Amino acid sequence: MLAAAAAAGNAGPLEDAKAAHERGDDETAVRLIRPLAEQGNAAAEFYLGMMYDAGLGVAQDFTEAAKWYRRAADQGYAEAQLSLGVRYRWGRGVAKDDAEAIRLYRLAAAQGHAGAEYDLGLVYLEGQGVTQDFAEAMKWLRLAADQSFAYAQNTIGFMYDHGQGVEQNYTEAAKWYRLAAEQGFADAENNLGFMYVHGQGLLRDYEEALKWYRLGAAHGSLKAPLNLGLMYYDGDGVAQDYGEAVKWFQLAADRGDRAAQNNLGLMYAQGQGVPQNHVQAFKWFNLSAMQGNPDAIKNRERVVQHMSAAEIGEAQQLAKDWKPKR
Repeated sequence: MLAAAAAAGNAGPLEDAKAAHERGDDETAVRLIRPLAEQGNAAAEFYLGMMYDAGLGVAQDFTEAAKWYRRAADQGYAEAQLSLGVRYRWGRGVAKDDAEAIRLYRLAAAQGHAGAEYDLGLVYLEGQGVTQDFAEAMKWLRLAADQSFAYAQNTIGFMYDHGQGVEQNYTEAAKWYRLAAEQGFADAENNLGFMYVHGQGLLRDYEEALKWYRLGAAHGSLKAPLNLGLMYYDGDGVAQDYGEAVKWFQLAADRGDRAAQNNLGLMYAQGQGVPQNHVQAFKWFNLSAMQGNPDAIKNRERVVQHMSAAEIGEAQQLAKDWKPKR
């Protein structure tokens, strides 16, 4: 978190604060940063805001975080301008104010801050606080992407993939997904794997698909393990293997993907790749249904017909106690 602080001067105390943070002594990091922040050092003000934002070395306090972000932002510190803009966009520590968020994004973007360029692109892409404008969105996203900002590269790929504000072009989509995927961006790794499975924008290649899906799964993608599970379930480019399908559905389900939770429930209900277990089936159907999955709602209604009242109660408790794993 404190890696860039020393660049703004007072390198000694800021470097010491960074070292304290890296060894897990955040109270010492705050003690070192606070005097510099109170003296008006913009980098220290920003990083003190981050400590309050994350509750590191101090009690988490979004209002206090916004106060320190504002002090740094008023000095033109781009990272703080972006962070304060995000707080205004979501109303965290300040009253929600889209116009103020956009103003701050623009200030940071004017300094070439890739994250601010990306967020400004999203504002225009989604039409939040401004009239939706795909051309303006693409302008800002391209500026961020040209700085190798993976989020922006993946979003541009998505726009070409789905014809959102541009003519649909799978080749162009695959190009942008690859740029982000080669930086280890999990969603882009999944998206590129999908393109290889379906032969969209490039030649169908199941080995490449497996490679990128596995990388995406390892880097935290929700959809990559789901897609791996589907490949093994259907025998699509691999030998059909229900046990392997369960393994990947489980990983995605544990991360909270509702489609994977429904699929895992089906595997338990049908005894595919795992011993049949209606309690586990109900649990996963219930978790998926709670996210609004209509298929899971229907499947839960089916499996409950084979369960006792005690089993239903056990399954409901399991679903209640469940927490996502990241």
